[in-house]
Amino acid sequence: MIALNQDCKYPLEKILFVFALESEAADVFNKQNKLFTGIGKINAAYELTKAIHNKKPDLIINLGSAGSSTFSKGDVICCTQFVQRDMDVRGLGYELYETPFSGVPSLLQYGLKIEKLPLGICGTGDNFEMSHNETKYNVVDMEAYALATIAMKENIPFVCLKYISDSADDNAADDWAESVHKAAHAFGKILQIND
Repeated sequence: MIALNQDCKYPLEKILFVFALESEAADVFNKQNKLFTGIGKINAAYELTKAIHNKKPDLIINLGSAGSSTFSKGDVICCTQFVQRDMDVRGLGYELYETPFSGVPSLLQYGLKIEKLPLGICGTGDNFEMSHNETKYNVVDMEAYALATIAMKENIPFVCLKYISDSADDNAADDWAESVHKAAHAFGKILQIND
């Protein structure tokens, strides 16, 4: 059983833990119902859609690494708002980050909060950000927006926790490689997963 707060409890067997990479789960989540999507929005959307159809989870928890120029390396951030940071159709009169004809606002608000964790706005895009200076989002990743959108459309509660592995700057690639394996242990401690 995972208790996200006093009123919100889910049995482990009905939770789908979603990671982009196996390295983000390490050996901490070996006994859990987990999904590895691969990197990027398309892989994330495809794999989660299949898993929802096959596993019918009551809760989706996205756990992964992310960059941030706002939060410190090693922080775990609970993201409840999402931006598709590489969507730009302003040339046709749409707001930056708005997906035309989708009915989804440019700032998607979907996700449960976990008490005592700082809240973040996750900017998802299909590039590894190494010069983050945008102020509309303070965490950068490559999958969460797609996962949150699907969870919302399927009416499945969603939690998104991001382990800050790098500062989304010119050292991001080296920093990510050094610290991505620490993410699983941080998530396990917060969610009280004892594998």
